[in-house]
Amino acid sequence: MRVIDPHIHMLSRTTDDYSLMAEAGIVAVCEPAFWPGTDRQYPESHLDYFNHMTTFEPRRAAKRGIKHYCVLCVNPKESENVELTEKVLERIDPYLARPTVLGIGEIGLNKNTENEIRMFRRQLEMAIERRCLCLIHTPHAAEKQRGTEIIVDIIRETDPPRHLCVIDHCTRETIDLARETGCWTGLTVYPGKLTPEDAAGIVRDYGTEHMLLNSSADWEDSDPLAVLVTVGVMRQMDLPDSLIEALVFANPSAFLGQSPKFQV
Repeated sequence: MRVIDPHIHMLSRTTDDYSLMAEAGIVAVCEPAFWPGTDRQYPESHLDYFNHMTTFEPRRAAKRGIKHYCVLCVNPKESENVELTEKVLERIDPYLARPTVLGIGEIGLNKNTENEIRMFRRQLEMAIERRCLCLIHTPHAAEKQRGTEIIVDIIRETDPPRHLCVIDHCTRETIDLARETGCWTGLTVYPGKLTPEDAAGIVRDYGTEHMLLNSSADWEDSDPLAVLVTVGVMRQMDLPDSLIEALVFANPSAFLGQSPKFQV
């Protein structure tokens, strides 16, 4: 079975992880820009990061037989610094034009602050103007419900092309709200988000239409094979292979393939 992980942070993973992923059937990944563990202090720090994501990382993946794509932005946590965010966004377009960059992301909210909301709206409008893919991060557990509500309200106000947007990190409590927008929805198998059993249960109950499954594996406790682990759980639930294959390959191919840059 071929698999695409549409949200994983390979910058923080080892070459051994790439090899294990390739052996397990992962053929392509999409890496959203995210927080590195400490806040960056200069616009150039973001630009250096974008450069790494669009040069070294695709080459590192290709050596293990995996195609690496990305989406770029100033992530929700660091967008609290509005002045720095604006300076980065003034200079992001040449990076968005690079051949492995599919769009903007992961934008969204972290603590639901006014600055985060302002910069989420700003970057969502950039995605609308460029008619590119947009990956939207919903907050962690304590802020997730309210943050998802705010994100949904802004989507309704700004009216982006829904087929180009994914509202990610949905849970049992927020998936209905996200689905009502008409956007794609993302399920993330990651500690503190969903277990493989949680994700499989949502797929069983909701089906796979406009749904993506990802690991969001990064530098914390996480598993770059979480999508494959969830495949095993879905099979134990006797979900049909056709449904599973749609979720882990056909759907991410369809979503990411809306960018002419994506090939698998």
